[in-house]
Amino acid sequence: MPYATTPDDVKLYYEELGQGTPILFVHEFAGDHRSWERQLREFGKRYRCIAYNARGYRPSDIPVDPEAYSYVHVMRDAVAMLDHLKIDKAHLIGLSMGGYTALQVALNHPQRVRSLVLAGAGSGSERWYTEDFHKRSRDLAAQFERKGSAAVAQTYGRSPSRLQLELKDPRGFAEFLKQLSEHDPQGSAHMSRKFQGERPSLYDFENGIRRLTTPTLIVVGDEDARCIEPGIFLRCYPGVGSHDLSQDRPRREPGRTRSVQPGRR
Repeated sequence: MPYATTPDDVKLYYEELGQGTPILFVHEFAGDHRSWERQLREFGKRYRCIAYNARGYRPSDIPVDPEAYSYVHVMRDAVAMLDHLKIDKAHLIGLSMGGYTALQVALNHPQRVRSLVLAGAGSGSERWYTEDFHKRSRDLAAQFERKGSAAVAQTYGRSPSRLQLELKDPRGFAEFLKQLSEHDPQGSAHMSRKFQGERPSLYDFENGIRRLTTPTLIVVGDEDARCIEPGIFLRCYPGVGSHDLSQDRPRREPGRTRSVQPGRR
């Protein structure tokens, strides 16, 4: 099995497919490298695609020290993956926790990033919600420790934001629940408590985001529920373009970043 080793000696499992310009896929909290299977099959026809498991997600290592799960550690892991594969610069595609991580790579190592796709990267960033988001993440960590991943998959995995997938793709949703139930409960607890439960709001990085020149696509919202996350990036990019799929004629304005927010079709 292929592994990359991080500077703090954590082994990260990865899978690689295709040739050409590299794309690094960074998974969400409730997912793992398997979440990107459909994307790897398609983009692997034209690109060198890499998907890996973050620390805490088997078969990657699960460090014992809870302090080893900060957002900084996880950001450095993505860079370590590029280093291991001798990739100077890659497109980064991240979902939720993975989107937050991909953005951190661009903020701290912009020379390593060709472009960014950030999907749902700002959860918990609104100032009125950050404290509650952190508390919910710590509570979720305790549930993983008390009940195990299989039980959490039936509660957290069926939360309102997840049920949209069941409505659109029942087989895909069943696959998602199965994979979540297989996660190591202690690894998930550490990640939920430290990364999710302590990560700063994206507003704390406003100055850095303003200086970014990396081409960026921001994907937020859902068919059935709008999302306030665009405000984070609209504030940082006053000239940001937008694309709302609920409109017959999408509005686009010049800008370094394009925001895609699906609405009702």
